[in-house]
Amino acid sequence: MKNPMLEVVSLLLEKLLLISNFTLFSSGATGEDKGRNSFYETSSFHRGDVLEVPRTHLTHYGIYLGDNRVAHMMPDILLALTDDMERTQKVVSNKRLILGVIVRVASIRVDTVEDFAYGANILVNHLDESLQKKALLNEEVARRAEKLLGFTPYSLLWNNCEHFVTYCRYGTPISPQSDKFCETVKIIIRDQRSVLASAVLGLASIVCTGLVSYTTLPAIFIPFFLWMAG
Repeated sequence: MKNPMLEVVSLLLEKLLLISNFTLFSSGATGEDKGRNSFYETSSFHRGDVLEVPRTHLTHYGIYLGDNRVAHMMPDILLALTDDMERTQKVVSNKRLILGVIVRVASIRVDTVEDFAYGANILVNHLDESLQKKALLNEEVARRAEKLLGFTPYSLLWNNCEHFVTYCRYGTPISPQSDKFCETVKIIIRDQRSVLASAVLGLASIVCTGLVSYTTLPAIFIPFFLWMAG
């Protein structure tokens, strides 16, 4: 049985991560035009390569399948609203992506290199160096990616595009980006000033709204858990 408290904490961490990286999804139309107008020399890519696209604060990953095709995990709200493949196969707009992250639905889909890169520069197999892990054979990597194509639950912390590519290339789903964010949250929690700040805000909410359960309980329990965690 899942621990309700852990689920709540996980959800809060994911929302914090989404808010902290919200600029990743800004200026959608400009990004789409830039992506369509960019040219990439795909002859240097090999089937099974990990393609890495730097974004603002975050990095997007995909597996090159050959013939200008990239398999990558993309959140998309349309997946929860329609089964029309013609609509969902169109390039995911920023609004669709943001709402997809919120409702935690995604697909591992195939797009062109241009649509995947969204106009950004592409790094190839950079994870091999940064993770210092031995990669599987490229053909095995590509086959793993192809087997996973289709609908998948999405989580910024536990099942994102980085988990997808690391599973395909190294056999283990990991996400250094998520790990780094969680470590940052731990540092904040361990700072006793955060306990004091949350306690002051809790008392202020009680004073403003009165002794009602939806403000009193969080005002008591949040500082308590922060204090215990510290």
